Amino acid sequence: MSNTVAIVGRPNVGKSTFFNRLVGTRKAIVDEVSGVTRDRHYGKAEWTGTEFSVIDTGGYVIGSTDVFEKEIRRQVEIAMQEADVILFMVDVAVGLTADDERVAKLLRTSIMKDSKEKKIILVANKADTHERENQSGVFYKLGMGDVNSISSMSGRGTGELLEKVVASFEDKKEDDFSHLPKYAIVGRPNAGKSSLLNLLLGEERTIVTPVAGTTRDSIHTHYKKYNREFLLVDTAGIRKKRKFEDDVEFYSNLRAIRAIEESDVVLLMLDAQRGMEAQDVNIFRLAERNKKGVVILVNKWDLIEKKTETAKAYAKHVHEKCAPFKDVPVLFISALEKQRIMQVVEAAEKVYLKRKRRISDEDLDKAMIPVIEAHQPSSEKGKMIEIYKMAQIPANTPIFVFYCNLPKAINESYSRFLENKLREKFDFCGAPMQIYFRKK
Repeated sequence: MSNTVAIVGRPNVGKSTFFNRLVGTRKAIVDEVSGVTRDRHYGKAEWTGTEFSVIDTGGYVIGSTDVFEKEIRRQVEIAMQEADVILFMVDVAVGLTADDERVAKLLRTSIMKDSKEKKIILVANKADTHERENQSGVFYKLGMGDVNSISSMSGRGTGELLEKVVASFEDKKEDDFSHLPKYAIVGRPNAGKSSLLNLLLGEERTIVTPVAGTTRDSIHTHYKKYNREFLLVDTAGIRKKRKFEDDVEFYSNLRAIRAIEESDVVLLMLDAQRGMEAQDVNIFRLAERNKKGVVILVNKWDLIEKKTETAKAYAKHVHEKCAPFKDVPVLFISALEKQRIMQVVEAAEKVYLKRKRRISDEDLDKAMIPVIEAHQPSSEKGKMIEIYKMAQIPANTPIFVFYCNLPKAINESYSRFLENKLREKFDFCGAPMQIYFRKK
């Protein structure tokens, strides 16, 4: 990744607030509670015509035995490896702390070990007044060069800081991933979403712990292996509204919902031991309403006692829960045992291509006219309903229009009959479909 900026520092110095200002959205969760940002995640920023990526990281804590803080340290270290410029953020309101000195020492050690040329810029945040700005001189003791005083809340001093950031970039073209397919990994908390992501990428891209609710932000990751290229989105586990424990959990659910809305294919992960519960069905309906491709992943399949046709019976149960949209692939995987992991990528790619598939008018007529002639729609008050022609409308999802003399007279059951026949003839497994009836 080129032209990348990582924001690092101890907890609660204002990293996520500054990240939100740079990317122009409330993409990172901001809260007064320290340690809210757990994973590193990315956003796009622009200054004076130069685009760059920004990585927000969790607060770096040294010497803690807390399971999350240990994982956060690893995430910050990975972010520093990925970045071209590191913004080391400190808090003027609190002053110089022992943790600041430890992070500074870590940064110096990291830079010496890294073969990639990096620039560290010391940023003193919360310098909202001239008095606070004068107090920032204490941070020269860190030996990290000039102190850049800013207020991420009001924006004071950010322009001068960004001038330095942009000036430090090499003249190289920024990667553009907007054309790539987006696959969102979603599901209830602790279903194994982050484990799957890390397995696919071959690195610990997200924090994985046995505690439910670890991932709080949606994380976009570029995948490019085995002649395949796409964006993977790992999201916070979606809970029912009444189970939100705090505001942070509420915003985490919003991020997951938005990830579904922005994706092309949703990889819905189930816990094999719990089956497809009501909340899993709600997530499935959300993907269906947004016309997204869907692949259902039954994780932890290694923990299930197998009998004859266990998988077949399980898939049938899942499809019954998904009705009436039952034409969805179901894969049985184990992220822990690395079972059938590459089949996940293959299935997502197939659904993505089916979602964008175009059927010619000639092929539609050839396949569907005999079906319609053999099963005519019910008449309306003595009048015969005649379907003259059909066509697929250019769109991101399969949309078919059937032209007839009495479009309002065609009932839902006949519409579903035509949809099932289209799926049978042209294999749209996993792809959503819309059917409309119009007058010729």
